[in-house]
Amino acid sequence: MSSVLQPATPGQDRQAPSTAGQYRPISSHLAITPPVSVVIPAMNEAENLPYVFKSLPDWIHEVVLVDGNSTDDTVSVARELWPGVKVVGQQGRGKGDALITGFEACSGDIIVMVDADGSADGGEIVSYVSALVSGADFAKGSRFANGGGTDDMTFIRRLGNGALCAIVNRKFGARYTDLCYGYNAFWRHCLDKIDLDCTGFEVETLMNIRVVKAGLKVQEIPSHEYLRIHGVSNLRAVRDGLRVLRVILGERSNRRALRREGRRSRILDSGRGEVS
Repeated sequence: MSSVLQPATPGQDRQAPSTAGQYRPISSHLAITPPVSVVIPAMNEAENLPYVFKSLPDWIHEVVLVDGNSTDDTVSVARELWPGVKVVGQQGRGKGDALITGFEACSGDIIVMVDADGSADGGEIVSYVSALVSGADFAKGSRFANGGGTDDMTFIRRLGNGALCAIVNRKFGARYTDLCYGYNAFWRHCLDKIDLDCTGFEVETLMNIRVVKAGLKVQEIPSHEYLRIHGVSNLRAVRDGLRVLRVILGERSNRRALRREGRRSRILDSGRGEVS
């Protein structure tokens, strides 16, 4: 009989399973061996962190908090709420820079991105991880997939997100229902194929484009976005929308190459089927 790792106390320093047959139960129907890291970029989010950490499941391997030079108690509150938290100081500026910094500090095989404003439900992480262990490379949150939703999007932002999403789908052959959303999860090996190099809010769009260009398997996960609990967002719809558009236009499409590769794979599979 396989030995089972029981869920640890929230915040406790957990180690990844070291031998085959050891599992981390994450629901009544699923147990996994890959350790999961959660990256939370935060700047002056001390009031929101209690809500964020409360929703995180206790089977998480580690939480990496990237502190963007906060002037409030963000770091001390995080350490109190999750004693095993790994705090990394951000040297640069911007959400993209913070996420890249956090990714580099992760030790888990699976990485989950969670915002620090309380808008994401950590309970949804199980759906992202389930998609990954079932075969996806990149689990992409969507507020507009069936079962998703948002309480925090103005008409202008919704219109802009829809237009930008349509451009990406047409230019890169994607089938996204949402583009500018920061709740995503992926296998660590994906980082070697997408080579992130941006600093701002456009980082999610860049990731979504490059996973498609790399031919990685993407699965959308219905997600509900809640209102920011405390404070004011640094997002500026027009300014950041233009930055996203520049990223889209700056990325070259390789749809033809992917189509050729797809046809080649089908031909090879067909040929294998004819061998007795």
